[in-house]
Amino acid sequence: MKRNFTLPRQNIIFQFENSIMVLIKKYFPEITALQNEQFLNFEKSFTLHNAKLNLISRKDIDNLQIHHILHSLSIAKALKFRPGTRVLDVGTGGGLPGIPLAILFPETEFLLLDSINKKIAAATEIVREIGLENVKTLADRSENIKEKFDFVTARAVTAFPKFVHSVKHCTKEKQINSLPNGILYLKGGEFQEEIEEFKKNAIVYKISDFFDENYFETKKIIYLPM
Repeated sequence: MKRNFTLPRQNIIFQFENSIMVLIKKYFPEITALQNEQFLNFEKSFTLHNAKLNLISRKDIDNLQIHHILHSLSIAKALKFRPGTRVLDVGTGGGLPGIPLAILFPETEFLLLDSINKKIAAATEIVREIGLENVKTLADRSENIKEKFDFVTARAVTAFPKFVHSVKHCTKEKQINSLPNGILYLKGGEFQEEIEEFKKNAIVYKISDFFDENYFETKKIIYLPM
């Protein structure tokens, strides 16, 4: 059901509010009118919450569309989640990459996880404001999670070996997607030594193969089946 939603401007002027949709439709032309509205509202909501809490650097908020929203959606170019998929987004902060992916995949269930209460409270409010029904939030550490998921996502929250150790118990065995269940980890720069112990199984996707923007030249997705 389409939700009517209006956010207070609070003196923030969104001069080019449709520019985010031009960018997303460039790479995901199949999105619906409801998803169009949800992406617009996510940008507005995140910007307002960031002004209060600094979910990302305030200096980088002007780059929210490319550096954060589109970056999150790069995972969808490596794998299209099938209906019924369950995803755990660790260290989500204000909902990245989880919320953009949840908008794109409404039939996939997402649990947004962060150990910082203020951040998960903001993510919870953002989810409520844009009307996402396939997202839950939790303030906790991944080591404490008992549920099982098809995939675990994150954006460079810690060194990759440490991350793998903290979430390896979270993936379930039964596979319903085109890739075996595992980790989808967004990371930039050079990290070959960091993934040395996983090199036999890990696949590294260059995001620059998916998106044209210069920002993605050094950005990668590490996929590790579990």
